[in-house]
Amino acid sequence: MIARLRGVAAGATPEGLLLDVNGVGYLVAATPSALRRAEAGAEVTVETYLHVREDALQLYGFADRVERELFLQLLTVNGIGPKVALAIVSGSPAEELRRAIAREDAARFQAIPGIGKKTAERIVLELKEKIGDVAVAAVVAADSPHLVARDALVELGYTVVDAERALAQTDEDAPPEERVRQALRRAA
Repeated sequence: MIARLRGVAAGATPEGLLLDVNGVGYLVAATPSALRRAEAGAEVTVETYLHVREDALQLYGFADRVERELFLQLLTVNGIGPKVALAIVSGSPAEELRRAIAREDAARFQAIPGIGKKTAERIVLELKEKIGDVAVAAVVAADSPHLVARDALVELGYTVVDAERALAQTDEDAPPEERVRQALRRAA
């Protein structure tokens, strides 16, 4: 198993990141956060997962262990393969996805292309126990201001994806009510 690669980013292709490790070029299907860390010509460390099939060996790359661990947990869900798991992990920070699982927010996963209602519900159901009581307790103890703002926009008719995009253009330090106002002003 190839668990980590450290090398020089030799470029990015539609298939992923090309990483030169001591003269050997590895093509790694990577998350956007891993791609951002890998500026061309800079040395980078990428946490990886090697998926073995009959006809191919495919490397998947992550910015940190937290992303890789969530990816591996997603692979345990019936009907989730590595490409779909990578799409899920690529869509949002791992901690936000863990909070969505703890809150049983299946809509967060339905917003990802390739994930239907049943698959989203299966992800929440099967992973809620695996993410642990600590994550669930953290969600109950302090609801994320970002999620409060996102849920408010969804109640106003935004899709989860559109709400996330709108909030990305607001001041992250502002209270949820102000972030909603800012998002609505930008949309007008």
